[in-house]
Amino acid sequence: MYTIDLAIKAIVYASGIGIGAAAITLIYSATRTFNFAHASMVTWGFYMVFTFTTLFGGLPEYYLIFAGLFSSLLGVLIYYGVNIWLLKRGASEVTLMMSTLGVDLIIFGFLNVYIDFLAGYVRGLGLAGVNPKYFILETKDLIVPYLGTRLSGLVAPVILVLGVVLLHLFLTRTKIGIAMRASIENPPLATISGINIYTVYLLAWIIGGFLAGLSGGILSLISTGYNTVGMTLIVTFFAGSIVGGLYSVFGSLLGGLLIGLGEYIGIYLLSMYVGGWVTVYRPVIPLAIMVATLLIQPMGLAAIDWSKLLKRVGLIKR
Repeated sequence: MYTIDLAIKAIVYASGIGIGAAAITLIYSATRTFNFAHASMVTWGFYMVFTFTTLFGGLPEYYLIFAGLFSSLLGVLIYYGVNIWLLKRGASEVTLMMSTLGVDLIIFGFLNVYIDFLAGYVRGLGLAGVNPKYFILETKDLIVPYLGTRLSGLVAPVILVLGVVLLHLFLTRTKIGIAMRASIENPPLATISGINIYTVYLLAWIIGGFLAGLSGGILSLISTGYNTVGMTLIVTFFAGSIVGGLYSVFGSLLGGLLIGLGEYIGIYLLSMYVGGWVTVYRPVIPLAIMVATLLIQPMGLAAIDWSKLLKRVGLIKR
């Protein structure tokens, strides 16, 4: 039974990391911006699930959509507040990246204010109307809703697969999706063709923000929520994005999924055979996988010719 629960938690965790890695890749491939504000956007996703479940009850899975929508709004604010002005001035990738680090600190500040307010609000209610079996309040750290792993183990991978399908249909079957792909692959040519690349940039921040919040919401189903949870996981998200390939959203989904599974199961096996002290070195696992991937396949998993590889190993006919 414990093994089944462990496997389900690993799948939920990996699904959340995969979706979050795709958010990083989408924004980077469209705007050349490594989004370090991703950390706080993910954390807001955590707390949106907690907030709505506390106020309205029911299963936390019901409120994943609101986690995505709120972080999507943050993406719009970041784009119009900072990113668009730097892009119009032709800022370098380093400048774009550092600007999101500053934005992240601002969002993190507002997040802490909100957590303080929420902690006082929940304490003031005395958890009225909330089943204490699912909620625990520990000073500033709020343990997000947890109802067991079985439902989450079904919901998270379904959302991941649904996200892949919807993104594929959007990018290949809609005019704005095709325009977005064209802008990512060749911005000057897209501009000449009459495509408004700034609309594409905005769309990337909207979708990327939604995926970031959705990622945080999914991770809240199995993890403890605290104010720096996004900062704790940012290494894992970026590792998944790089392993998958920085110019492929679908590759980053796969990369994040593999990184998440490797980290979650790997640290469990290490702690079982080496000892619990090794858990503090958990971030080393995604970094090690990233380094190994870059040494073997510098462009990431998306650059692999999978049909040729499968033919070589005999899984498909020549």
